[in-house]
Amino acid sequence: MVYDASLELLLGKVWDGGRITPAEALRLYRLPLEELGALSDRRRQLARERAYNGRGNQIVTYIVDRNVNYTNVCNVYCKFCAFYRTEQDDDSYVISHAEMDQKIEETMALGGTQILMQGGHHPKLSKQWYLDLLSHIKSKFPQINIHGFSPSEFIHFRDVFNEPLDQIIREFKKAGLGSIPGGGGEILVDRVRKRISPLKAMSDDWLNVMDVAHEHGLNSSATMMFGHVETIEDRIEHLERVRAQQDRSLQRAGATDGEGAPVGFTAFICWTFQAEHTKLKAPTVGAHEYLRTQALSRIYLDNIPSVQSSWVTQGPDIGQIALKYGANDLGSIMIEENVVSQAGTTFRMTVADMGRLISDLGYEPRQRDNWYRLLN
Repeated sequence: MVYDASLELLLGKVWDGGRITPAEALRLYRLPLEELGALSDRRRQLARERAYNGRGNQIVTYIVDRNVNYTNVCNVYCKFCAFYRTEQDDDSYVISHAEMDQKIEETMALGGTQILMQGGHHPKLSKQWYLDLLSHIKSKFPQINIHGFSPSEFIHFRDVFNEPLDQIIREFKKAGLGSIPGGGGEILVDRVRKRISPLKAMSDDWLNVMDVAHEHGLNSSATMMFGHVETIEDRIEHLERVRAQQDRSLQRAGATDGEGAPVGFTAFICWTFQAEHTKLKAPTVGAHEYLRTQALSRIYLDNIPSVQSSWVTQGPDIGQIALKYGANDLGSIMIEENVVSQAGTTFRMTVADMGRLISDLGYEPRQRDNWYRLLN
């Protein structure tokens, strides 16, 4: 084997916590999986050193929340989605306040602290409908965080309401919105987005929503759905754009959350395209590629503190292994999930399952809230 001095320098930089370039990322991607995994685990340790009073390396977190899809009516017809319906479909719906109350009460009974509320791009729901729903939830369940409305939904709101994004996000926050999920990120490369979801928000729009949300003190997550028509270089460009946005958000003067901490992306989650029942004809990828991409994401996203394992798409076993490939969080127990399950993926877990998977690796399982504050 020929000695490669430049590769040794790169590996040393990664081990020491240095920032890598897109070209270096591509080189790391080609490493043996076990070697890349070891580097990502090292970066996980470096990222968690200051967390939880110096015990961040020993703790793996999870959250108890519920996915609530307020409507399945959508007019963007993404090729990778099996969830959406048109208004004319017999099984289309819009949630009522009573149905929402029941879902939240069930969530709280299981120790839940949050709802992840997303829906289709309904062409006829008014801004007041959303504000009334937010106000209703916040007044009846003040202890529940509303983690709601992905960037593509906000772009839809901007266009349907014909109002500035800044104003909409300000009003939604006042009505009760607590944070924003990173759904709809897919791949932040417009050439790819035009192939898989041509009617959905493009890359600059997605990032602009996050920028405005962070400016208004709303934390968010960031995501990537891969393994379809994109290239490895596209995935790296996605990571670069997320990292650059996080730099901008964290450097913004005066934008802090309720605890006085800087506002930005709290976590990154990537998952693979689930092909069943969708219109997108693409060769999806397996666990090996998932672990490789997550590991690279942990190394590249040096300014995002947490990485979630995507057991929902990969299953509990790979979800557990992902904790050795850069992840420090198992995400949600998923009391309810309606989107990827429509594409044929139906994994489920309980709090006990989460605890066992974490403990079996020698970590300490702890429940958290959306801001990664420990609850037990």
